[in-house]
Amino acid sequence: MNTRKAGSNNQIVAGSLGAVARKNNTSIAMGFMGVKAFVMVDVSSSMDTPDAGENKSRYKAACEQLERLQNEMPGEIAVGAFSNNAQFSPSGVPLHMGGMTDMVAALQMMLMADNTDIRLVLISDGEPDNESKTLSVASKFKSKIDTIFVGDETGPGRNFLRKLAAATGGIAVVNKTQDLGLLSENLTKLIAA
Repeated sequence: MNTRKAGSNNQIVAGSLGAVARKNNTSIAMGFMGVKAFVMVDVSSSMDTPDAGENKSRYKAACEQLERLQNEMPGEIAVGAFSNNAQFSPSGVPLHMGGMTDMVAALQMMLMADNTDIRLVLISDGEPDNESKTLSVASKFKSKIDTIFVGDETGPGRNFLRKLAAATGGIAVVNKTQDLGLLSENLTKLIAA
């Protein structure tokens, strides 16, 4: 898999919204009509931590799993990324930005899919810049937000993501970081739930 670094914008994952739109000669907005899950991925500096097995960073392991999932479910997974801000990733590869963890910006972007049939999933090591403001924004959602934790199991992030999921009635999944290879399996289960 070819992951891109900040500033590189040329990879398109097979099965991503961008690839499906190109193949069908339609707009990405039209492709969004078939989306079953909107997956927002933490791409902050902490996701560079190489503890995802085989000395891979959390970011690289997450990208590999997202690619696999999009290949298996073409046009059904919308991908977004967040760190200091949030952005939509129609190519299917969340741009690695580094920086902080503005989970408020992530949730504000996810609001565009609120109260639809689209499953909302946030993947993070769970340490937002502002916990109380993040929970306040989450309380505005009509949809459930599922969370997948991919960080240090002894840190506070795990419990925060549980709180975030609970605030919306969502499901909190905890992956041991070295088991990030199960990410696509967990996402598939959440989408089917």
